[in-house]
Amino acid sequence: MKKSILRYAILILGAAIAAFALEEFLVPAQILDGGIVGVSIIISTLTVLPLSILTIVLNIPFVIAGARELGRFFWLRTLVSMVCFSIFLEVFHRWRYNATDDELLATVFGGLILGFGVGLIIRNGGCLDGTETVAIMLSRKTNFSVGQIVLCFNIVIYLTAGILFGLDRALYSLLTYFIVSKVVDFINLGLDQGKAVMIITNEGKQIADDIYQTLGRTVTFIKGEGLISGEKTILYCVITRMELPSLRKIIENDDYSAFMTISDVSEIIGKHIKSTQEFTEEITKEITEE
Repeated sequence: MKKSILRYAILILGAAIAAFALEEFLVPAQILDGGIVGVSIIISTLTVLPLSILTIVLNIPFVIAGARELGRFFWLRTLVSMVCFSIFLEVFHRWRYNATDDELLATVFGGLILGFGVGLIIRNGGCLDGTETVAIMLSRKTNFSVGQIVLCFNIVIYLTAGILFGLDRALYSLLTYFIVSKVVDFINLGLDQGKAVMIITNEGKQIADDIYQTLGRTVTFIKGEGLISGEKTILYCVITRMELPSLRKIIENDDYSAFMTISDVSEIIGKHIKSTQEFTEEITKEITEE
């Protein structure tokens, strides 16, 4: 119950932050967000219809369409996020004081703040834009990824913005989209983003011990053979970005002859990394049983 309450509290906070970014930075400068929110901004600018009403009215059909396939919890969190987002848009619209008149500052800081708010929502299982729910469904039935479908939709929006408001507005909007996507990725991956490391060496046991003593991480041993150097030990482990400098320092030790490659891990399922305490408890349990 506590986790659920905290999750919805963060969803509401994320909606408030995203609404603040739009009303105080982006909308006054006629800079668009992507997706349905971008379409809502265009319609609101050309008509007298409030942005807060347009975002919820245009998004609801997409949410309903994806409710059955995306699960009731995702649907509920998305609905809460969108309703709160619409409410906060109206609140900040009434209290709007325009944070800056500089388009570049509005683009950069608006994108940063918007990305932070959207990232909090996505990290906690919600969604602010109906195009993402449709993109998820389409990606399951086509060879296109969710990101590719959303990007194609946004390109159409930015081209429309260029025709209606000028090319510079379209370029600023495209820059905002880039900033938002990077911030969202950082919020969801952040400093805990997984790094897959493969170490090829003759001193596998010693290096594995050093990794365990320094980082508290275990490794997987794989037998390998070099074309010229003969038999080798390959160590495989998954660590976080923050642990990478410590691991690099171990490998750069003059006492070791090792070759290391590092690659990003897009997704980790299961308990891939055991803490030192968990590992010690398992070893103690095995010894006791023996």
